Amino acid sequence: MDFLTLLQSAPLLLALAKGALPSVAALGMGFGQWVTSLPPCRDFAFETSGYLICEVDPKRYQIEFFWKDSAGQPYHSLHNLEAAQQAAGRTMLFGINAGMYHPNLDPVGLYVEHGQEMTSVKVGTGSGNFSMQPNGIFYLADGKAAVRSTKSLLGRRPRLEFATQSGPMLVIDGQLHPKFRPDSTSRKTRDGVGVRDDGVAVFAISNGTVTFHEFARLFRDALGCRNALFLDGSISSLLAPAVGRNDDYWNLGPMIGVFRKHG
Repeated sequence: MDFLTLLQSAPLLLALAKGALPSVAALGMGFGQWVTSLPPCRDFAFETSGYLICEVDPKRYQIEFFWKDSAGQPYHSLHNLEAAQQAAGRTMLFGINAGMYHPNLDPVGLYVEHGQEMTSVKVGTGSGNFSMQPNGIFYLADGKAAVRSTKSLLGRRPRLEFATQSGPMLVIDGQLHPKFRPDSTSRKTRDGVGVRDDGVAVFAISNGTVTFHEFARLFRDALGCRNALFLDGSISSLLAPAVGRNDDYWNLGPMIGVFRKHG
């Protein structure tokens, strides 16, 4: 284990000793296997709310998107996705829902897996959070992660390896979305993703309910993301058993899985 991983695991080891996390034995793995399965995630407090954040450097971690299994059926849940990865001999460090979807679990808007565009970009007006303009796209291209508004990406579209469209944008070039109000009373569990100037993708999920304005300020003011995208609310889910996070919502659409790179 390298020094950075040791530092990352130290508070988790303390929590394990205090019984705040599931035991290594309960997870069905040896100590070394448990350490290598630790996600780059930590608890984070901002103002009056608590979050779990996961900071993912694409140089060290593999970020992949998932929707359907080898039989062409949606995975439905993060637990199903994790089980499929285990069966393939892969350790998923954490998984999170990857954006909005229709009742049949088809992604809303642009969705790309392994360079294949599976659903088309959605432009124009409409109802709901997705259509609160500007919305945006979280994507990976040339080994780098980025969040851009949909209009900006379409104006200069790179060759996408993975992509998911969602909305609204939380932060656009360092500015909060213009429709967010500090006095809003709409509070929900929310999750999203931003990318820092150093290329690190930062995923965040609230432990309780927050407003859009609070959530956007988390990314801009506390996490240092000049661009960030809302993924979803209410069904916001994150699975990371090694740190005791086991959300199990059913009938999820697209999902994101993160893996440690080797070599």
